[in-house]
Amino acid sequence: MEERAYTFNPGPAALPLPVLERIRDEMLNFRGTGMSILEVSHRSRTFEDVLNDAAARLKRLLKLDNRFHVVFLQGGASLQFAMVPMNLALEGKPAGYVDTGYWASKALKEAQILGKDVQVVASSKAQNYIHIPKNFTVDENLAYLHLTSNNTIEGTQWHHFPRVGNVPLVSDMSSDILSRVFDPSPFGLIYAGAQKNLGPAGVTVVIIREDMLERIPKNLPTMLRYSTFVESNSLYNTPPCFAIYVVDLVLEWLEETVGGLENMEAINRKKAKILYDYLDSQDFYTCPVVPEDRSMMNVVFRLPSPELEDKFVKEAEKARLVGLKGHRSVGGCRASLYNAVTVEAVQALVDFMQEFARKNA
Repeated sequence: MEERAYTFNPGPAALPLPVLERIRDEMLNFRGTGMSILEVSHRSRTFEDVLNDAAARLKRLLKLDNRFHVVFLQGGASLQFAMVPMNLALEGKPAGYVDTGYWASKALKEAQILGKDVQVVASSKAQNYIHIPKNFTVDENLAYLHLTSNNTIEGTQWHHFPRVGNVPLVSDMSSDILSRVFDPSPFGLIYAGAQKNLGPAGVTVVIIREDMLERIPKNLPTMLRYSTFVESNSLYNTPPCFAIYVVDLVLEWLEETVGGLENMEAINRKKAKILYDYLDSQDFYTCPVVPEDRSMMNVVFRLPSPELEDKFVKEAEKARLVGLKGHRSVGGCRASLYNAVTVEAVQALVDFMQEFARKNA
């Protein structure tokens, strides 16, 4: 165990150690079946129990009422960029998007490719996405308003979601779902690739409100309709069984070990504070993000030169601090502090940063 690294990868990301140990222990004989979970039929009661438990735990953690359905899809958030407008756009009503970064812009571009009437309600592109747009108005005639709740590349996060009246919110929550408490009632749909806060790569969670199902066009291909997965309990075709099993274990850890989202949020705030307090206390490292919009999940920072950034990443890896290279589109460095990243890991990172600055300033 002493060989395990501190993982700050942006996704696939860290998983809770108790979950990894449980996977190891159950790998060859899943709950007395004599089979690995990798061999269990998706049509069996054994797997359906796993699937239903994952959905039920997610609903409890997020305090979702009976209006919401939880389904498990494939294709990542990137497929959802197209499925959302295909399923939820309405004739005569523009689809609203707030452009807060790389992934938000990809989502709105997919809607444009489909020929939908897209309205960019607000954008922080002109300021290099260093903040979340504020003080914008929302047309009550919008079919929906799409947000990216946390911007993994730019290091910004919506700490307060906009009030939009009767316009349903739609959000890509891939990188901060289950990291904090929020009110789900304004959301018509939430989607999240699992590989950051929920589990391994390969499964995407979609939470859809009942009234949104009424919008789905009848002429969509079967596999691109949300209703297909709601009606079949995510079992229309073979789902990513192993990934769903791991998601279920992560949700169990969150609910029973961590003690729910209130506790998880407190831990995440503590982790972020340790790192941001250090960044703000010195001038070797800089964080470009407006302080009030800084992400709890993805902390971006720069060093005095690209050469020092490369050296920092390489030496960090030697110290078993991995995943600190910034996204190729922006460079710099980034520490992803997802739920499974421990306070101990963040403190180890800060200790390393202090020593690196002392040697290279």
